[in-house]
Amino acid sequence: MHIGVLGNEGSWYVERLIRAARERGHTASELRFPGQSPAILNGRTQLLVDGTDILPLDAIIVRTMPPGSLEQVVTRMNFLAVAQEQGVRVLNPPRAIECAVDKYLTTQRLAAAGLPVPDTIVCENSETAMEAFETLGQDIVVKPLFGAEGRGILRVSHPEMALRTFRTLERLDTVLYLQRFLDGPAEDLRILLLDGQLLGSMKRTAVGADFRANVAQSGKASVWQPTEQELSLARQAAEATGCLFCGVDLMYNAAGQPFVLEVNAVPGWRALQKVSSVDVPAAVMEFLEDDSPHESSGGQSADQQGR
Repeated sequence: MHIGVLGNEGSWYVERLIRAARERGHTASELRFPGQSPAILNGRTQLLVDGTDILPLDAIIVRTMPPGSLEQVVTRMNFLAVAQEQGVRVLNPPRAIECAVDKYLTTQRLAAAGLPVPDTIVCENSETAMEAFETLGQDIVVKPLFGAEGRGILRVSHPEMALRTFRTLERLDTVLYLQRFLDGPAEDLRILLLDGQLLGSMKRTAVGADFRANVAQSGKASVWQPTEQELSLARQAAEATGCLFCGVDLMYNAAGQPFVLEVNAVPGWRALQKVSSVDVPAAVMEFLEDDSPHESSGGQSADQQGR
């Protein structure tokens, strides 16, 4: 197979995936935004990378969806959608990435599927946000609508601080994504799935006064064996968002009730690898190989179908 890994320059994850692909006899190339262009030339659809058509390409593994203007993000999603339409396997599929990068859309899909999620309100101005602050019990978490690794997340439980926070974000033309704070243990669970199969799981515990358990925010990781209920919730969350390869985050409240917090469609596994023996790159390659509908004698996918 010829596999493109779409990621950031110097990415540890891109390097590991390319190495795993080449060790298994595949051709692997690094792709980056910007530089990718969906195009129609002489009536033929092409995928241009730095001006060169990369088709035929068997698979693209998406390791980044960087921030940008609305037009930039739409164009990047178009690139992935065109790739899928041309028979390239895209992991994760464009619709899944489009859902998962938007925290509210993810939460809405999870709730529509009957999964337990924190009470959530999205606002566009500080006045509406103050009303939401009251509705959510005056103890909330403010999150960027687009974001990862716990960056930019704040806990607000005082009306004056809430107003200052909301007015600051309002001046930045930022959507105010507010969730009721879950008053359970300062820890969460990350469950890593590939096509519904468990690759690994860990518990992340907040350290010191920081309520965020993300390892990127100095949280402590330890190996975790998910219960049947936790695994079921993770699988349902992946299905609701259309994610094949994802990290699902769960958290308990003080009453011991589990909630689905997020579904990450570009999941990291560096911290998980430190507490378990999981070989994620190998598993991803096996998935791409096993799911190839037809293989030619040269080992190249002759008739890839997007899914």
